[in-house]
Amino acid sequence: MTTADSITLPVNELAVPMLPSDDAERTVEFYTDLGFLLLHRQAKPYPYLALSWRNLDVHFTRRPEGADPDREDFACLVAVDDVVPYHAHFAAALKRVLGRVPAMGRPRITRLRPGASRFTLVDPDGNNIIFVQRGEPRALEYGGSPDLVGLAKALDSARILRDFREDARAAFRALDSALRRPKSSDTDADTVTALMWMLELAEAAGAAERRPELVRSLLDRGVDQTTINGISGVS
Repeated sequence: MTTADSITLPVNELAVPMLPSDDAERTVEFYTDLGFLLLHRQAKPYPYLALSWRNLDVHFTRRPEGADPDREDFACLVAVDDVVPYHAHFAAALKRVLGRVPAMGRPRITRLRPGASRFTLVDPDGNNIIFVQRGEPRALEYGGSPDLVGLAKALDSARILRDFREDARAAFRALDSALRRPKSSDTDADTVTALMWMLELAEAAGAAERRPELVRSLLDRGVDQTTINGISGVS
């Protein structure tokens, strides 16, 4: 059996993701606005794009037959030493082009909270470019800390699912389930936090239809419209 040790060539392999693009012009415009360079473009015999930024190469071709363009099943994982400057770069570029930093819809960028070690940039075709910090914690309390109960535990679980697994659906479900089965230990502050997180996660979790309900619940609890607009990505 061939092993890596049997290869005497220099270690300089490069893996390049090939992601779907439904509109080449839109893809080129989006990525070049973020600072990428267009290295190659062709339309025949099949569409193909090659873009590059720093040491990151991303290529695009047509979406596989049968793949649902409304789903966000395609992704690329990018390992970096520190996610903070990367998030700042892309957030600033999006704000310059769009006038805001979109947290919902396409394109969008997930928020980077203090202590988080990853974020996701979603392009207009729903491709997920996930930036992960090297040395990301491995020992995580999935399901929430055993020292917590009720909604507090669900919030801890959702934080891990959201910030370390980028699993919006699971985080949304954890919060939704806890709110539907309240405990005597649940506080008003935790309830508001859970509703705010659910509002932010709703679209990525495939629950956009729940947003009006969540907004009403927050307004009923005294959260002002400006704060809600900020969560919703409304400028």
